Amino acid sequence: MANLSSTRGTNIPFIDNSTQAAGNTAANASSYRVSPETYTTLDNLIKTTKDVHMPQLVETYGDQGITGFLKLTGAINSGGSSDEINWWEIGRRHELLSYSAAVIDTSGSTVDYWTISDSTVVSKVQENDVLMDESSGVRFIVQNGGFGTGTATANITLVRLDGAVTTTADLTSGGGNLIRLGNMYAQGTNQPVAFDDMGIRKFTNPYMIVKDRYEVSGSQATNIGWVNLGGGEYRWYMKGEQEARARFEDRREMMLLFGEKRAHAAGSDTDFTNEFAGSEGYFSAVEDRGIVMQNSKANPMDSFSEFDDLIMELDKQGAPSEYAMYVNRKQDLAIDDMLASGISAGVTAGLAGQFGAFNNDSDMAVKLGFKSFTRGGYTFHKHDWKLLNDPTLLGNSGLVQGAMIPMTQVTDARSGMKAPALSMSYKEANGYSREMEHWVTGGGVLGHTNNGDVGTDQAVFHYRSEIALCTRAANQHVMLKA
Repeated sequence: MANLSSTRGTNIPFIDNSTQAAGNTAANASSYRVSPETYTTLDNLIKTTKDVHMPQLVETYGDQGITGFLKLTGAINSGGSSDEINWWEIGRRHELLSYSAAVIDTSGSTVDYWTISDSTVVSKVQENDVLMDESSGVRFIVQNGGFGTGTATANITLVRLDGAVTTTADLTSGGGNLIRLGNMYAQGTNQPVAFDDMGIRKFTNPYMIVKDRYEVSGSQATNIGWVNLGGGEYRWYMKGEQEARARFEDRREMMLLFGEKRAHAAGSDTDFTNEFAGSEGYFSAVEDRGIVMQNSKANPMDSFSEFDDLIMELDKQGAPSEYAMYVNRKQDLAIDDMLASGISAGVTAGLAGQFGAFNNDSDMAVKLGFKSFTRGGYTFHKHDWKLLNDPTLLGNSGLVQGAMIPMTQVTDARSGMKAPALSMSYKEANGYSREMEHWVTGGGVLGHTNNGDVGTDQAVFHYRSEIALCTRAANQHVMLKA
């Protein structure tokens, strides 16, 4: 732009705006002065150049969703119409008889005997039962006592089955385990009085209600931003609502994992106006009835010997041959190092049913992010778990290092139907489902006028779910815990 002061006469005052802005008096404001501040451009004056805005929203922390664990491990969804879910499991056909103390009596002239008064043993055996001590291997026969008359006696008396003299080495006075082998009767004797029950156990888990909400004012609902939120949508509240829903789904899954029942008498808790029973989550079930492998936070499972110990425990539980492992990054890398230092070239070969959980398709397992290896006839499909890596959740605590879920179906003892070991149930009846409820209220905002107060300048997004997780055959599940 031209120098405007060059066209002025010497007696025409030129106003220096910068000087006046500084608060000078009118006298010196009329001085003749040409300064760089008088030079400008049209662009600086009215900002004709358009700012460059990148419309893509940057996912600073990547995909933060943690849901998917239940779906990928085969958990099914099923509806229910009661306040709780019941299921039945068959107990062990045989069981160890644990005794806390035993007393030897050597006063007999020919045969000595042991006396056990532990009620857990006395109530489950009867005269002529043959028992073997788990440690010594010595076999005994119940000489008298037990449940032989239909009512348990105060104690049982054991003598050696081979008729030899009983010694202090035969049983452990401080307690141990007895294996019930069978029984032995003389000719012409009557049938036993007591019998063994089938051992069916009933489990119950109440539903839990999870809720959340999101709000947006009418003004914010109409604001247009620079960022493309997907599909050409530039209204910011849309992203906020999407995040609120995703956050709700994450928290719902975490409650299915970490929920607990509340041992709680109605009306005794003044902190809550409404009583609720809670609901057993996955980890609560495994800690109570499953296998817990516990190491320090700095020492995850990283050796074949540790896996061998686990495999022997799986054998004891009648576990299936295929497992999904969901682990944190430290455990994930430790397994990779273990395989790299051992038999990594052959750990994924040679088993016809190795990828049975993925329709025997190794490519499908890889596409879903699983890395598989075999050991001792078991196939383990390893997958990292975002829940255990996110520093805002369990990533820094290290309390849980992973979980191992049997990739199999269990048979319901009542109906005979087969279903995955994990089942997520939700309330429903007559077409109304509470699996994932979502509705909007508002005082006219976005067209919603159903909140009873038309003067409220906002729309409220509501989320609700009434759900419960059933962990069946929890004895076959594994928790890797620090």
